[in-house]
Amino acid sequence: MKKILTALVIMVSLVHAVELNTSMKEYMKTLETQAQKENPKFKGFDYIRGEKIFTTKYIGKKGKLISCVSCHSSDLSKKGINVNTNKVIEPLSPLADSSRFTKVKNVKKWLRRNFRDVYNRVGTAQEKGDVVTYIINKK
Repeated sequence: MKKILTALVIMVSLVHAVELNTSMKEYMKTLETQAQKENPKFKGFDYIRGEKIFTTKYIGKKGKLISCVSCHSSDLSKKGINVNTNKVIEPLSPLADSSRFTKVKNVKKWLRRNFRDVYNRVGTAQEKGDVVTYIINKK
């Protein structure tokens, strides 16, 4: 029953998915190819894995317990605050800010920077794809 409920939640959330532009689709395809090389059992990007990565707290590069939610909040349609700089972060959801996830260069930059800040390491292709999948599909 739990698996059916989870599948329904994912299907409902996918109805609200953002349509990526061509360059972002190509980037996601590149991440998929890299993920398959890193893990032969890779079956595709996953919203639930992305949500877990985004919300789980880790000891970040500054030695404090932090998650992506620490700065972006759990409501991606609202502004966040960077916990280190106190700078305002515009909504991460492309449903709230149509400029999000339109430029591959920016997505790569912020994934690289945020994985280092939060997880104190470089993210794998699968992790990056899972996080992007989560963000673009979250209501």
